[in-house]
Amino acid sequence: MSGIGQQHAVTPEAVPAGKHASGAHFAFTDRWGGVSAAPFDELNLGGAVGDDPAAVRANRERAAVSLGLDPADVVWMNQVHGRDVAVVDGPWRSSEVPAVDGVVTARRGLALAVLTADCTPVLLADPVAGIAGAAHAGRPGLVAGVVPATVEKMIALGADPARIVARTGPAVCGLCYEVPEEMRAEVAAVVPEAWATTRRGTPAVDVAAGVRAQLARLGVMMSGQSHICTLESADHFSYRRERTTGRLASYVWLD
Repeated sequence: MSGIGQQHAVTPEAVPAGKHASGAHFAFTDRWGGVSAAPFDELNLGGAVGDDPAAVRANRERAAVSLGLDPADVVWMNQVHGRDVAVVDGPWRSSEVPAVDGVVTARRGLALAVLTADCTPVLLADPVAGIAGAAHAGRPGLVAGVVPATVEKMIALGADPARIVARTGPAVCGLCYEVPEEMRAEVAAVVPEAWATTRRGTPAVDVAAGVRAQLARLGVMMSGQSHICTLESADHFSYRRERTTGRLASYVWLD
C-alpha cells in the first residue's frame, strides 16, 4: 500500500479468501500526498516528531478518508518501545492516550494504527472471532515481547492463533540495520532468528524476521509481509536515514 497524492493511493487491502480471512483489511502509507512541510514532507502521521499539529491532523484525516474510514474511528498509540498492550473499544481522548506499543479490539470497524519510521508494524486479525490487534515492534519491543503480548491479549478475547492473519509493513531490513556486535548478541539471545549481517559483513538485527519467528512459536503464521526497506526507499520515512523525519502508519480493521 502507498500514500496519497502523486498518483499514490492509500487503499484497504482485503485479505484473500481462505484461512477464514474474509472481512479483514490492512493498509500501509508511504510519505506522499500530505500537507506537512520539510523535513516531515509530506504525509507525516506522527504527532510527536515536531511537525505542525494542524498538518498532522489534516494528514490523518486524508489517510482515513482515503481508506473509507471515519477519522474518529482510528486508534493511535503513544509508543514507547515497551511491551504493554491495551484493549480498546474506541479511540482515546487526545489527552488520555496511554504509553503502549500494542492495541487489541473486539469492535468491528474500529481501525488500529501503528506509527513507524524503521520499526516493524505488526498487524493481526481473527475475522471469525472479530478480534484485531496491532503492535509496534522495534528492536527493544521485539526483545521485550510486545508481539507475543499482543497475541495473548487477542487470545484472551477469543481469538484462535490458527485463524489469526498476520501482516508486517515497511521496515528497515536486516541487511541495513547495523548495530554493535554486543547489541546483536543481546537480541539474538532472546530471539535467535533476528541475528543478521549487513551487506558489508557487519553485525545487524532483522526485526521482521524476529517477529515472524515469535508469531510462528505462538501458532500464528504470516500471510504477507512487506519487502520495502524504509532505509533504502526514498518513498518512506526512515529515522536511521534522516533522524528528523515523519512517521508512516499501518492500519488494521475488520468489517
